[in-house]
Amino acid sequence: MVKRKKKGRSLVKKVIISLLLIFFIGTLVFGYQIYNGIYRPNVFIKNKGKTYLYIHTGAKFDDVLNSLNENNYIHNSFLFQWLADRMNYTNHVKPGRYRLKNNMSNKELIELLRSGNQEAVKITFNNIRDKEQLCEKISKNIEASKSSIRDIFEDKEYLSSIGFNTSNILTMFIPNTYDFLWNTSAEEFMKRMTKEYKIFWTEERKSKAKNIGLSQTEVSILASIVELETIRRDEKNIVAGVYINRLKRGMLLQADPTVIFATGDYTIKRVLSKHLSYNSPYNTYLYKGLPPGPICIPSISSIDAVLNYNKNNFIYFCAKEDFSGYHNFASNIAQHNINARKYQRELNKRKIMN
Repeated sequence: MVKRKKKGRSLVKKVIISLLLIFFIGTLVFGYQIYNGIYRPNVFIKNKGKTYLYIHTGAKFDDVLNSLNENNYIHNSFLFQWLADRMNYTNHVKPGRYRLKNNMSNKELIELLRSGNQEAVKITFNNIRDKEQLCEKISKNIEASKSSIRDIFEDKEYLSSIGFNTSNILTMFIPNTYDFLWNTSAEEFMKRMTKEYKIFWTEERKSKAKNIGLSQTEVSILASIVELETIRRDEKNIVAGVYINRLKRGMLLQADPTVIFATGDYTIKRVLSKHLSYNSPYNTYLYKGLPPGPICIPSISSIDAVLNYNKNNFIYFCAKEDFSGYHNFASNIAQHNINARKYQRELNKRKIMN
């Protein structure tokens, strides 16, 4: 009887020890799984370059999860979702462009996404000829669609409220490199550019424009012509001086780049008689004064060249026949015709006919 009781107690003891051992092992396994879900690497990037996760405005957690899975950015989707729920990220999705790094843990990834700490997008716009090109450039770098930017460029009421119109709105944009959050809307983009415009037009620049007798917009329109007339920065203020001389005398500007802009054919290398007769307010061979808007977004150097134009007595200029990018200037038509013939002969020699 005593032996049976001892055996019974021994069996119960073994069962208890076994259950405790199972519980302990289970706890270890469970703890290990939790550790894996929180701290072990779960992001695996195959590309050597920078990799970004784009979360659109209005996106939900399922959208984020689908994007991560579709791009194979995470190894264990279940553990990511499990931790995201416990860290309350599922209810705090923030749009933006987030840089993913190889071997990030779920915790690191979720903390990044939940913080909204984006890597800024750098936008540099230069060599822009028209609104369509600018829409294309901007929409490739921020969330705002091409159509939403185009719409705001054609919104007469809005443009009027910031001092521009549909023809001259490009004069508001100052070529530079700007940092933007990726999830920037068309309206937010315009607000930022309006602010940058006001910063650029210092009291000194405004005073110089006033002394010339041009508005800020007119300075930029003239600067856009100077921009496309010469590639030589040290010549820009001389070219600007020629055009200001023409404006003061009430002469036609007769700027070839305005004719090219008017036709919309930017491949033209040689302006011919048929181009000069193209009827457009941008054709300065037909219409006096400045065109209604810029023919490109002028660089800062071209704007400053107009503001600091060279006071000369030149009325004409023509590209040098050596194709150096410089020009021959003249104060009378006779000398100009001599310069023009030399350049035309060289064009013919090089078989540049259109």
